[in-house]
Amino acid sequence: MKTRSAPVSKAKPEDETKAKTLIAAEKPSKTFILPSSTSDNARLLSLPDPQSGKLTRYFFCPNRGIYEFTVVAPPAHLARSILFAPHPRETPNPSEEEKENTEPPVQASITKKAEFLVATPIDAMFFMVPLLGPSPKSGRSLFQPLDDIIDSQDDLPKHLRQVLYDVEFRSSLLARAEAISEVVEAGDEKMFRFNETKLVQELVTKAERMAERGLPASLEERFVRQALATPLMSVKREDVATSQEPLSESQESVSKSGERQDSPSTVGTTATPSVTTPAGESTPVPEPPSEESTVPDHITQLLRISTALSFMKESYLPPAMAARLDEILASAESPINFKPLQDHLKMIADLRAQALASRDMSNFSRKRALDDEEQDTREEKKRRKEEEEKKSKAAGSQAVKKLKKVNTSGMQKMSSFFAKAAPKKT
Repeated sequence: MKTRSAPVSKAKPEDETKAKTLIAAEKPSKTFILPSSTSDNARLLSLPDPQSGKLTRYFFCPNRGIYEFTVVAPPAHLARSILFAPHPRETPNPSEEEKENTEPPVQASITKKAEFLVATPIDAMFFMVPLLGPSPKSGRSLFQPLDDIIDSQDDLPKHLRQVLYDVEFRSSLLARAEAISEVVEAGDEKMFRFNETKLVQELVTKAERMAERGLPASLEERFVRQALATPLMSVKREDVATSQEPLSESQESVSKSGERQDSPSTVGTTATPSVTTPAGESTPVPEPPSEESTVPDHITQLLRISTALSFMKESYLPPAMAARLDEILASAESPINFKPLQDHLKMIADLRAQALASRDMSNFSRKRALDDEEQDTREEKKRRKEEEEKKSKAAGSQAVKKLKKVNTSGMQKMSSFFAKAAPKKT
């Protein structure tokens, strides 16, 4: 008699039987500081960077415009973190309904990196320059409506197309396109053609406004003060001797009597400078501050404007367009004249060359002063070496550390066990 056995159940793999566990991500993973009072349609977008063309994250609000994110973080060698703790609102006499509807308290969280992404406004004009500017193949562009210019760009990113066709943002976008283009009205529609001169004028206006409000301290120190600093020039001994007033008869008699009373060693020490440094040889001395050595205000202001222009060109304009704007600024069509600034910087360069040439090269015992960049480089190398040493020490396990403390005196080395055996004596 045959009996039918129960059907064999297929065993499920262990991975499917086990419940899938989700690893909670760090909350918050990135910290954004966004502008207040934005519209409900505000959102994060991926737009092409005006300078490089790579897709970068931006914050867009139809009412307030486009914002870029500036990273604010401590130095890499300083480990910092941020603690986010909720601040609950306490009511003096909560009702029973409010007690029932209260949500559970939110737990605090810590970020591993003390890094903020601050939303700072960026002019929409910089996004219009690659769009309106002439391509290298077509040459000079023609008057066209803005919609036709947008439709002609087949490889335009999706998010940028949404920004350009946004109804609420359309008026401000047309105003920024008009600031850098020639405009012709054809009926009820405006037609645009890119103009490089108007772009230069707009950038100069921005740079002048930045210079009036004041550049950041780091830019002011590095690109303005250090660039306009004049070197300490040298003076001759003859000039020092002629600048001294002649001694009177009473002073001469006092000095002669003092010389007679001096010992031979004192006379030798006082006569040493006149022997080692003969008359007519130049000796570097600090230049006293005078009104003539101060930099004129208009030169300083021109340098601030030039620094602001360089920052905008290198950050928000394509390299080809930035080179073309440099040609316009150097030509007669430039809206601002940088000739006095260039002459002053050339004079400072000549003074520095003279000061370098006037150094006493025979005194090799004097150590060369390190520049700020060299000092920073040495400190950076020293810091990296210390970090590598700390990592190598931390990488070692506890067992390895204990083995290092073992006394191995009298023990044979490991290589001795693998050596050839000595021949047996017959």
